[in-house]
Amino acid sequence: MAKILLVLYPDPTTGYPPPYARDSLPVVTSYPNGQTLPTPSAIDFAPGELLGCVSGELGLRPWLEAEGHTLVVTSDKDGESSRFEQELSDADVVISQPFWPAYLSPERMAKAPKLKLAITAGIGSDHVDLATAIDRGVTVAEVTYSNSIGVAEHTVMQVLALVRDFIPQHQIVANGGWNIADAVHRSYDLEGMDVGVFAAGRIGRAVIERLSPFGVRLNYTDRHRLPLEVEERYGLTFHDDIRSLVRDVDVLTVHAPLTDETRGLLSDELLGTMRRGSYIVNPARGAIADRDAIVRAVENGQLAGYAGDVWFPQPAPADHPWRTMPHNGMTPHTSGSSLPSQARYAAGTREILESWFAGTPIRPEYLIVEGGRYSGTGAHSYASRPPAPRAAT
Repeated sequence: MAKILLVLYPDPTTGYPPPYARDSLPVVTSYPNGQTLPTPSAIDFAPGELLGCVSGELGLRPWLEAEGHTLVVTSDKDGESSRFEQELSDADVVISQPFWPAYLSPERMAKAPKLKLAITAGIGSDHVDLATAIDRGVTVAEVTYSNSIGVAEHTVMQVLALVRDFIPQHQIVANGGWNIADAVHRSYDLEGMDVGVFAAGRIGRAVIERLSPFGVRLNYTDRHRLPLEVEERYGLTFHDDIRSLVRDVDVLTVHAPLTDETRGLLSDELLGTMRRGSYIVNPARGAIADRDAIVRAVENGQLAGYAGDVWFPQPAPADHPWRTMPHNGMTPHTSGSSLPSQARYAAGTREILESWFAGTPIRPEYLIVEGGRYSGTGAHSYASRPPAPRAAT
């Protein structure tokens, strides 16, 4: 029997369960690329419930305990005295979410000799030191595509909020005001702008598809160039690298994984090559941006605004400058944790666990590391290799 250590964000401050705004979720039967939704043998929750917090437990406890496994759930994850550190020494499986990541550093994995499986309930496994996981033979898996569309929708919302300067306009109303000149002096139309998408995987491509009807000129870069038919359908201009891309756009959206190549990429130097008054929306990973370079660029007007859903570390400290810098539209990593997304990544987490317990293959699209090497999605997204040739269709 296994010990599963599950790290989730704290319950609502008003108590659990919270009042829900709707009684049901829309029915989604497949992902846009035809991939099936998670297919566990059963679920022990009602879709639409808040599953990602401590009391939600991803709906896993009844099943795991019925099978004789031990489930430990905590939100206390940081520091040597944390519950996470105390329980790690004999854990077989660690599960956490990108929104409240339990960082599995080399030092922490050295304290976990029994650890065999690390699961991301969601997408993005950079909170796990993947090189160490490879060395130690730890399997790393995530629920690919479970919240990609939610993140893409959030991205489009933040693009519009920045360009239209929505947040200050709403605040004027909330404060009892009605000064239209104050409300519109930084408000622009998205129509006609050049938009750049950095990394056109599942999320980036969904952003392209959703922004196309706005009458923008779409640009992108990715080490895996999209098929010619897709480029022609959306009028896409391909750039060989991020440096070429940022020079030619008014709005940049960021969807790349955090790797040695992308860490700190949004630097003073790169930002200085962008058009004055550009906007950046980064729902990928906070560490892709140089924290202080972003602040400087917003304060000196090089950037007209910065929004995103990701910080480093997470949760961000109270004095993180992105909380208070001007013209920001930051959110606390909520884009991929909508209630429909939670239902999918909770079901996907159970599917991964069922496969692992049964000794059957985990879906390749869920795999990041397996058998001491990058595998599945990990081989596509994280492993260093030259860009693949573009397919004709």
